[in-house]
Amino acid sequence: MSGRAARPVTMLRMRLDHLSYAAGPDGLAGTAERLGALLGEEFRDGGIHPRFGTLNMVLPLSQGTYLEVVGVLDHPASDKAPFGQAVRARSEAGGGWLGWVVSVPDISVAERRLGREAVPGNRHRPDGVELRWKQVGVTGLQADPQLPFFVEWESTVDLHPSAGASGTLHLDCLEIAGDPGRVNDWLGDPATDPLEDVKVEWVAPHGTPGIVAAQFSTANGLVRI
Repeated sequence: MSGRAARPVTMLRMRLDHLSYAAGPDGLAGTAERLGALLGEEFRDGGIHPRFGTLNMVLPLSQGTYLEVVGVLDHPASDKAPFGQAVRARSEAGGGWLGWVVSVPDISVAERRLGREAVPGNRHRPDGVELRWKQVGVTGLQADPQLPFFVEWESTVDLHPSAGASGTLHLDCLEIAGDPGRVNDWLGDPATDPLEDVKVEWVAPHGTPGIVAAQFSTANGLVRI
């Protein structure tokens, strides 16, 4: 260990943090292996979210974002926590895109706007390292999955799941079924666009709103999932 003080994650603006994909019938490892084969890179074991009854595998992307495949544990927490409930419902429906997540520098702003208190989140990696954050707005994953939820990271910059990105895998475009006006109202800051680094194609919903597909630039060309 060096004597350098750890730096907290400092986000200067609202920005896209990560995309969540619920495990399908092939399970967490099988889903991650399938997506990794398409993208040309391997997911890493992310560990367990004890408060939510879930676990994940992560793939770092460029520009400080990442992709996670998330599964549900056979644990009471997954029946009580909104995130665990959302993951279970999506996986039981066959898996697929669960939602997108925005990081903010001060989650109290979102708390006041939404009239809800953020809840603590943590994840224990297989190497024993614990990641910590606060989150709010997760109930929208089931009620209106076009809407992101908000996180404020408490862990240090070097522990963010985007660390170690290869530099060859980049999120190019999100296809979202929904209403951009509704999403902007939810975000609450029309002067700040968390998706300014990503092209967004809005699609009129013909069923449940939310992420329809994501397009990635890879070492082998464009991949749409």
